[in-house]
Amino acid sequence: MTIVVVEQDRDRALAIVDALKGAGDCEVVVIGHSSGLARRIAAHSPDVVLIDIENPTRDMLEELTLASGPLERPVAMFVSGAASGLARAAVEAGISAYVVDGLRPERLKPILDTAIARFHVVHQMRAELAETRRALEERKVIDRAKGLIMKARGVNEDDAYAILRKAAMDQGRRVAEVAEALVTAAGLLS
Repeated sequence: MTIVVVEQDRDRALAIVDALKGAGDCEVVVIGHSSGLARRIAAHSPDVVLIDIENPTRDMLEELTLASGPLERPVAMFVSGAASGLARAAVEAGISAYVVDGLRPERLKPILDTAIARFHVVHQMRAELAETRRALEERKVIDRAKGLIMKARGVNEDDAYAILRKAAMDQGRRVAEVAEALVTAAGLLS
């Protein structure tokens, strides 16, 4: 497992690296400052990102959104104090664990394990939501196509679906693809 540690204090970074290496088999890369964070994190393609910062800013959280968004990875952030509204902004930015006054070497492993587990749960939920939305959109298109067939051929809903399904099988395509083509063609003709 590759872990990127964002830590400006050299001594603290070394303590974190030692704690991580002592907790398991991993490669640790340290980034000493937060400028160009998204680009620098992406260059290492880590499995997990650990950020230790005294007072994160909203700009840094936006940068983290870029860092954790496209490449989708767990991010654990350790901060010195609880600034108003930043915990919520951190969660919205995709931070998997936001820990206030909590970076102690003996706590790193369980916190990272929790961040990784939370990330996987959220990632799975997002995938399921995307699949559900896609299925709903396909269902809507199929229903519109059935309506067009029912109107044009004077058949009931079951027969309209059977016609769609047969056309899909004949063409080696999915029912939703044939329905989309039918709805698009009908839109061009009306």
